[in-house]
Amino acid sequence: MNQSKFSSVCWARGRVVGQSPAAMFKKILIANRGEIAVRVARACHELGIRAVAVYSEVDRAALHLLGADEAYLIGPAAASESYLNIERILEAAARSRAEAVHPGYGFLSENADFARACRAAGIKFIGPEPQSIAIMGSKTRARKRMEAAGVPVVPGSPGAVSSLPEAREAAARLGYPVMLKAAGGGGGKGMRLVAGEDELPSALESARSEAERAFGDREVYLEKAIVNPRHIEMQILADEHGNVVYLGERECSLQRRHQKVLEESPSPAANAEMRRRMGEVAVKAAEAVGYSNAGTIEFLAGAEGNFYFLEMNTRLQVEHPVSEQVSGLDLVHWQIRIASGEKLPFTQPDVSLRGHAIECRVYAEDPDNDYIPSPGTITALNEPSGPGIRVDSGIYPGAKVPVEYDPLLAKLIAYGEDRRQAIGRLKRALGEYVVGGVRTNLPLFRRVLADADFLAGNTDTGLLERLRAASGSLRPEAEEEIAVIAAGIFQALDGQNAVFKAPESSGDASRTPSGWKAAARRECLR
Repeated sequence: MNQSKFSSVCWARGRVVGQSPAAMFKKILIANRGEIAVRVARACHELGIRAVAVYSEVDRAALHLLGADEAYLIGPAAASESYLNIERILEAAARSRAEAVHPGYGFLSENADFARACRAAGIKFIGPEPQSIAIMGSKTRARKRMEAAGVPVVPGSPGAVSSLPEAREAAARLGYPVMLKAAGGGGGKGMRLVAGEDELPSALESARSEAERAFGDREVYLEKAIVNPRHIEMQILADEHGNVVYLGERECSLQRRHQKVLEESPSPAANAEMRRRMGEVAVKAAEAVGYSNAGTIEFLAGAEGNFYFLEMNTRLQVEHPVSEQVSGLDLVHWQIRIASGEKLPFTQPDVSLRGHAIECRVYAEDPDNDYIPSPGTITALNEPSGPGIRVDSGIYPGAKVPVEYDPLLAKLIAYGEDRRQAIGRLKRALGEYVVGGVRTNLPLFRRVLADADFLAGNTDTGLLERLRAASGSLRPEAEEEIAVIAAGIFQALDGQNAVFKAPESSGDASRTPSGWKAAARRECLR
């Protein structure tokens, strides 16, 4: 099937922007906040569906409320009393008469109990079936199911280790280094790299404690550590009629504390043959648990082109835009359409991947201070645009960045005909991007895009830490230059006409600071 026919199959029969087939939902509640709630609301409106927002007390002025048709307060700032409170979210769904719930990512998106509660309340959960979430949500159960399906997995303990002697026995059999991992969660929580036997007791206890705090489950298991691997994942779409396709891979090796910060598609390490093999394994993994809707199979890949199943994310990924850019498919549209009962109108041979896309996760955090979060008020904002640039944002000038939630502000996506063009556009966009009032990781991305290994595509999960160790903190003069721009934008947005002039030169500019820099320090570097 050629590309034009592929597009017509996907979007024909009245399924164009602003129109909705008869079986489509009329109203969807978005059980999330921030940029992903904004993203889902836009997709709803494009399909002619009313979007319902929920919010905590600290989010009363959040951007995701402005793009919704209705909004409901669900509790205090604490996530446990608001965005993680199943009862309150379902009460809001009932009050708004929403027919379906889109969970976004994080919070309740991979909570099987929430999916079951939606079903019991007669509300469609836009995601996989509860049993699929439950199987893949337990790392030990998922490993067993994948092994039975013939999916390659990293060598590890057969299940959770219940004692230190059991952990020692498993580690000795696997050979050090090993990785301790929480059985009931992900995102780097409850994960410890153990280089030798003397580190195991303390690592086991700290991994268990963190796993219990994060997931309410102390169970951990062991895997053989693959040193400096690539982290590559495969996007899949599956309808509720047994059809599954893969939409290409994403390179996700640039990470801090086991959490991704930059992703790209396709992976610089993958050729057509590796992509095909990895895609076929991903489809097999999805079929093994009767999966439907959007999902991601994550792999660890070695230098020799071998790869192993790591986990499955049974939801939309933060980095889904890069797959949208190269596939030409709107994944949120397809999540909604699949949940409404539609069949995928295309098969694997119809999927065409073109160009290259890179995403930067823009966080309110300080990379030079162990990535400590930087809550506060956005005093200035200039989001880039232009050819090949997309920004999925959850902020605006004056918006509050609360301390209670993940500090993700926005996602910057650059697309090009090839990797070189995508990098060029991303560099240009990073030069335009200004966020005032809070510290961000934008300077870190500027360093990454100047790194020879990254430019050559030689990335692995240890690259970011090596780069930080080698480069030190951001140059003060570069920080001042960025702050100067931010201060100017702040003044323009604030409606003030004050002009900051540098004092008359005395022949030594270094002795007398400029008014611009003084303003920048006051407004942006507090």
